[in-house]
Amino acid sequence: MPTSRRSSKRPYAEPYRELNMDVATGGRRIVDRRGEDWTVQKVRSSEKSYMCPGCNHEISPGTPHIVAWASDSLFGRDAALAARRHWHVNCWNGQE
Repeated sequence: MPTSRRSSKRPYAEPYRELNMDVATGGRRIVDRRGEDWTVQKVRSSEKSYMCPGCNHEISPGTPHIVAWASDSLFGRDAALAARRHWHVNCWNGQE
């Protein structure tokens, strides 16, 4: 009979670590904005430039920013995701 070996990931003597929800969800969170749920995700950088809908200025490549989309749409979740927009962090925060 083969012997089972203990996991080497977390020794039994070590305390349990809380789950980091930011890491587990990929940094996504749901926020209420004017009575509508929006999915918001932080982006550390990108290789493309985007136009911020808050200020109508360019988000340069490599600039940390936020991607946001309505959690639902009249045409379904896929349509809501396709309508996502890239925002400067300050522009998004100023719109809330």
